[in-house]
Formats: sequence, C-alpha cells, structure tokens
Amino acid sequence: MKKLTYQIKIDAPVSRVFKTMLDKETYKQWTSAFNPSSDFEGVWEKGQRIHFTGVNENGEKGGMVAEIAEYIPNSYVSIRHLGILDKGQEILSGPTVEDWAGALENYSFSAIEGQTLLKVDVDTNDEYIDYFNEAWPDALQRLKEISETE
Repeated sequence: MKKLTYQIKIDAPVSRVFKTMLDKETYKQWTSAFNPSSDFEGVWEKGQRIHFTGVNENGEKGGMVAEIAEYIPNSYVSIRHLGILDKGQEILSGPTVEDWAGALENYSFSAIEGQTLLKVDVDTNDEYIDYFNEAWPDALQRLKEISETE
C-alpha cells in the first residue's frame, strides 16, 4: 500500500465543510468526480459499517464495504475499507479484496484564519495511483465550490 495525500483550502468554516462533505445530497455531488452515481448507505458513526456505492457500466450496483474507524465531528473522520460490494453482495475475503482490506481513508479538518484546511490521506495500490491523482483533486475542488456557495 502507498499513502497518497491531498489537501485544499476552503473559504468556509470547518463546520460547513464537514457537513457538506458528509450530508447525503452534497456527498453525491462532490464524489461524482469518482463515479456519476456515487452514494453511500449507512451512518457516519464510529464503529458503523457503511457502503460506498455506485452503478457500473453494466448498470450493476457495486462499491466498497467499510467501517467508520473514527469520527470526531468537525475535526477528523477515518474510514477502514473491509471489502467490496458486488451486485449488492458484500465480499470480505478472497483475492478480489486482498489488496484493499484494511486500507484507510482519513479526513482531517483544520481552521486557519476563517478558512478550512482539509487534508485527505488515502491508502492505495499502484493500480489506482494515476486515477486517484486525477479524481481526488477534482473531487476536492467540487467540495470547495459547494462549501463556499452553501
């Protein structure tokens, strides 16, 4: 696993950026950079299982199965990936999840002079580095735009 880090300054208070990032409707807007049908099922609470979903090119629902490893409102969220969701079924072991199981996605929010510094740390394998280096900056720019206009 490699750790990738992305960050952005957003001209909005931490509480607004945090809410915009995690609220159902605005989550779908900024994460559309990864998949136009991006969504989640579950709740943002420590210890809870959550599904990050989307529809693939065949119209089938898939995505990631994860748990909220840490949740500190307006400060920090850590997501631990457990497996994948394939046609609505959780797959938590085997060759298709070996590369992802245990990977972390961490979000840190800091207030700096009335703005928010959002830092994202993502564990990934070599296969997704180029994709993430394109999609993450786009997603964070979308989050910035939504947060600054809310």
